[in-house]
Parts: sequence; structure tokens; C-alpha cells
Amino acid sequence: MYFPILEGQPFTHLTGKIVCVGRNYAEHARELNNPIPSQPILFIKPADAAVSMAPSFRIPQGQGAVHHELEIAVLIGQRLCHAAEDDVPAAIAGVGLGLDLTLRDVQDGLKAKGQPWEIAKGFDGACPLSDFVAASRVEDWQQLSLTLVRNGQVQQQGNSADMLFPLLPLIAHMSRIFTLNPGDIIMTGTPAGVGPLLPGDQLEARLQDWLSVHCSVEEMG
Repeated sequence: MYFPILEGQPFTHLTGKIVCVGRNYAEHARELNNPIPSQPILFIKPADAAVSMAPSFRIPQGQGAVHHELEIAVLIGQRLCHAAEDDVPAAIAGVGLGLDLTLRDVQDGLKAKGQPWEIAKGFDGACPLSDFVAASRVEDWQQLSLTLVRNGQVQQQGNSADMLFPLLPLIAHMSRIFTLNPGDIIMTGTPAGVGPLLPGDQLEARLQDWLSVHCSVEEMG
């Protein structure tokens, strides 16, 4: 059970589904030798995947590599169903950061068999989240920068300007497939630089100059 924190206060709705888009940055698709998509690749993490990023989160052991994928996370505040792009900004409550944790070896095995990714992407704790800042701070949804530093070294840097599918039309597209309800979270894709996490790693995740989250990685018991 996870309540998002918006501007320092618990959001009024529990986290619902977490709707994610894969390969939304061309360089990330290339680094994993995946084709660049012509339309959004969507998948869902269940609500139990959501946990707080800080002060620490846990990763599974014994299932191969667990990769970090830092993403801009969007908190939905009003219902969206078959929405137009112009409807989306008013329905966004907040913006923050999320880690799309991925069991990469498991995912590669599933892909090789043509099977779904849920085991690799949707396990309990697979979506550590930062707090959210109010959406009213955003002047341009296509000029949001994000950075992940691991053990003092920059691992990922990106900007929403580089998204293959821009954020507002992407959310409108999602709403035509899945009704988006208050408490749902949108994960908007990861820039290049993904890689494995290990217990004991120290991370800093940054969004613009609004958020700077320091956290540590622990082993899941």
C-alpha cells in the first residue's frame, strides 16, 4: 500500500496501476539492440510494484541482473478516458521520478520465447518512486531533465525533449486504451545508460532543480 507524496503531503488517492512505455528514447533502444518503435510500447506494473525510493529500496537476488531505468513519473489527479492532448495537463497532479527496475536476464529469456515481460518488470517493489512536485511548476513538458548518479558516477542523463513519443500526446494515447484514474502513475521511458544495481549502491536521482533524491540499494530478504 503506497500513498504518493505530493508537495510534502500524502496524495488523497492510493497508487493505482503504473502505466509504462518502453523504448521511448532512441539511444536506449539502441543500447539494448532493440528496434526503434514506430508506436508506443505499453505495459503495466501493478500497484504493489510502487515503493518509496528514499531512504532505501530493495532489489531481488538470485534472478540475474537487476537494471536501473530512471524515468520521469507523472501522477494522475483526474480521470482521463479517450482524452485529447489538450485535456491532459489539467489532469496531471504532479511530476517526479521513478526507477523501472528490470530483471534483465529474466526479461531477455522471456523475449527470446516471445512471452510477456511482467515477471521481469512487475514484481513487488519494482517501481521505487520519489516524492512528487506540483504539475503547476512545469512550463514546458518537453524540457524536463533527469539524471541518475550511482556511487558518484553519472549513469543516466536525459531530457524529455528526446522522447520519441512526447509526454502529453503519449498520455492521451494511453487514455484511449486504459482509463487513467486519480492515483495512477505514468512512467515515461528511460534514457540511455541503464545498467545493473548491487546491494550497497548509493544513488542520487535528480529532476530539474526541483528534486534531488538520495537513496541506497539493499538486498531483498
